[in-house]
Amino acid sequence: MRTYEDTFSGARIYPGKGKLYVRGDSKIFRFQNGKSESLFLQRKNPRRIAWTVLYRRQHKKGISEEVAKKRTRRTVKSQRAIVGATLDVIKERRAMRPEARSAARAQAIKEAKEKKAASAAAKKSEKAKAAANASKGRIVGKQGAKGAQSKPAIHSR
Repeated sequence: MRTYEDTFSGARIYPGKGKLYVRGDSKIFRFQNGKSESLFLQRKNPRRIAWTVLYRRQHKKGISEEVAKKRTRRTVKSQRAIVGATLDVIKERRAMRPEARSAARAQAIKEAKEKKAASAAAKKSEKAKAAANASKGRIVGKQGAKGAQSKPAIHSR
Protein backbone atom coordinates (compact mmCIF):
# COMPACT_ATOMS: atom_id res chain seq x y z
CA MET A 1 0.00 0.00 0.00
CA ARG A 2 1.52 3.28 -1.14
CA THR A 3 1.07 6.21 1.25
CA TYR A 4 2.06 9.82 0.65
CA GLU A 5 2.98 12.59 3.01
CA ASP A 6 0.96 15.80 3.28
CA THR A 7 3.09 18.65 1.92
CA PHE A 8 1.80 21.10 4.52
CA SER A 9 1.09 19.17 7.71
CA GLY A 10 3.37 16.15 7.25
CA ALA A 11 0.54 13.70 8.03
CA ARG A 12 0.09 10.40 6.13
CA ILE A 13 -2.30 10.26 3.18
CA TYR A 14 -3.73 6.81 2.50
CA PRO A 15 -4.94 5.59 -0.92
CA GLY A 16 -8.23 7.09 -2.03
CA LYS A 17 -7.88 10.06 0.31
CA GLY A 18 -6.50 13.58 -0.06
CA LYS A 19 -6.15 16.15 -2.78
CA LEU A 20 -3.53 16.71 -5.46
CA TYR A 21 -2.52 20.25 -6.36
CA VAL A 22 -0.31 20.94 -9.37
CA ARG A 23 1.29 24.37 -9.57
CA GLY A 24 2.02 26.25 -12.82
CA ASP A 25 5.65 25.12 -12.79
CA SER A 26 4.46 21.45 -12.69
CA LYS A 27 5.39 20.95 -9.04
CA ILE A 28 3.03 18.51 -7.31
CA PHE A 29 1.66 19.08 -3.79
CA ARG A 30 -0.41 16.50 -1.93
CA PHE A 31 -2.82 17.46 0.84
CA GLN A 32 -4.66 15.31 3.34
CA ASN A 33 -7.75 17.57 3.28
CA GLY A 34 -9.06 20.98 2.25
CA LYS A 35 -7.90 22.52 5.53
CA SER A 36 -4.21 21.91 4.91
CA GLU A 37 -4.59 22.90 1.23
CA SER A 38 -6.24 26.17 2.22
CA LEU A 39 -3.54 27.02 4.75
CA PHE A 40 -0.83 26.17 2.19
CA LEU A 41 -2.42 28.45 -0.41
CA GLN A 42 -2.61 31.23 2.21
CA ARG A 43 1.15 30.78 2.58
CA LYS A 44 0.89 29.98 6.28
CA ASN A 45 3.98 28.64 8.03
CA PRO A 46 3.35 25.03 9.18
CA ARG A 47 5.88 25.49 12.01
CA ARG A 48 3.50 28.02 13.58
CA ILE A 49 0.37 25.88 13.39
CA ALA A 50 0.10 23.65 16.47
CA TRP A 51 -1.39 20.49 14.90
CA THR A 52 1.20 20.02 12.14
CA VAL A 53 4.02 17.48 12.39
CA LEU A 54 6.65 20.19 11.89
CA TYR A 55 5.31 22.18 14.88
CA ARG A 56 5.16 19.10 17.10
CA ARG A 57 8.69 18.10 16.14
CA GLN A 58 10.04 21.62 16.75
CA HIS A 59 8.37 21.90 20.16
CA LYS A 60 9.23 18.30 21.21
CA LYS A 61 5.63 17.16 21.59
CA GLY A 62 4.39 13.58 21.82
CA ILE A 63 7.70 11.80 22.25
CA SER A 64 6.41 8.51 23.74
CA GLU A 65 9.45 7.16 25.58
CA GLU A 66 11.31 9.56 27.78
CA VAL A 67 14.78 9.95 26.46
CA ALA A 68 17.34 9.48 29.20
CA LYS A 69 19.46 12.52 29.93
CA LYS A 70 22.65 12.37 27.93
CA ARG A 71 25.68 11.91 30.08
CA THR A 72 28.38 14.45 29.57
CA ARG A 73 31.87 13.09 29.40
CA ARG A 74 34.18 14.36 32.05
CA THR A 75 37.67 15.12 30.90
CA VAL A 76 40.25 13.03 32.67
CA LYS A 77 43.23 15.05 33.74
CA SER A 78 46.53 13.32 33.15
CA GLN A 79 49.97 14.67 33.84
CA ARG A 80 52.70 14.25 31.30
CA ALA A 81 56.33 15.19 31.35
CA ILE A 82 57.38 18.36 29.54
CA VAL A 83 60.40 18.33 27.24
CA GLY A 84 63.47 18.87 29.39
CA ALA A 85 61.74 18.01 32.69
CA THR A 86 60.49 14.63 33.86
CA LEU A 87 57.24 14.16 35.76
CA ASP A 88 59.12 13.56 39.03
CA VAL A 89 60.95 16.88 38.71
CA ILE A 90 57.70 18.71 37.96
CA LYS A 91 55.96 17.14 40.99
CA GLU A 92 58.94 18.00 43.18
CA ARG A 93 58.87 21.64 42.10
CA ARG A 94 55.12 21.82 42.60
CA ALA A 95 55.47 20.49 46.15
CA MET A 96 58.31 22.95 46.93
CA ARG A 97 57.63 25.64 49.54
CA PRO A 98 57.41 29.28 48.39
CA GLU A 99 60.54 30.30 50.36
CA ALA A 100 62.58 27.46 48.89
CA ARG A 101 61.27 28.27 45.41
CA SER A 102 62.19 31.95 45.71
CA ALA A 103 65.66 31.01 47.04
CA ALA A 104 66.21 28.60 44.12
CA ARG A 105 65.03 31.29 41.70
CA ALA A 106 67.40 33.88 43.20
CA GLN A 107 70.26 31.36 42.95
CA ALA A 108 69.45 30.64 39.30
CA ILE A 109 69.29 34.38 38.50
CA LYS A 110 72.62 34.94 40.23
CA GLU A 111 74.27 32.13 38.26
CA ALA A 112 72.86 33.46 34.99
CA LYS A 113 74.17 36.97 35.75
CA GLU A 114 77.63 35.60 36.60
CA LYS A 115 77.71 33.59 33.39
CA LYS A 116 76.65 36.63 31.37
CA ALA A 117 79.31 38.81 33.05
CA ALA A 118 81.99 36.18 32.34
CA SER A 119 81.03 35.97 28.67
CA ALA A 120 81.01 39.78 28.41
CA ALA A 121 84.50 39.95 30.00
CA ALA A 122 85.78 37.29 27.58
CA LYS A 123 84.34 39.24 24.67
CA LYS A 124 85.97 42.46 25.90
CA SER A 125 89.41 40.83 26.26
CA GLU A 126 89.04 39.30 22.79
CA LYS A 127 88.24 42.73 21.39
CA ALA A 128 91.29 44.26 23.14
CA LYS A 129 93.58 41.56 21.70
CA ALA A 130 92.22 42.18 18.21
CA ALA A 131 92.82 45.94 18.60
CA ALA A 132 96.41 45.37 19.80
CA ASN A 133 97.15 43.08 16.88
CA ALA A 134 95.71 45.59 14.43
CA SER A 135 97.89 48.43 15.75
CA LYS A 136 101.07 46.25 15.69
CA GLY A 137 101.16 45.10 12.13
CA ARG A 138 99.06 47.28 9.89
CA ILE A 139 97.86 45.52 6.80
CA VAL A 140 99.19 47.40 3.83
CA GLY A 141 98.25 46.74 0.24
CA LYS A 142 100.79 45.76 -2.46
CA GLN A 143 101.03 49.27 -3.88
CA GLY A 144 101.47 50.78 -0.39
CA ALA A 145 104.31 48.37 0.38
CA LYS A 146 106.10 49.49 -2.79
CA GLY A 147 105.87 53.10 -1.65
CA ALA A 148 103.02 54.40 -3.79
CA GLN A 149 101.45 57.69 -2.86
CA SER A 150 98.18 57.48 -0.99
CA LYS A 151 95.09 59.06 -2.51
CA PRO A 152 94.34 62.53 -1.25
CA ALA A 153 91.22 62.76 0.91
CA ILE A 154 88.25 64.25 -0.91
CA HIS A 155 86.86 67.36 0.73
CA SER A 156 83.57 68.79 -0.33
CA ARG A 157 82.39 72.26 0.52
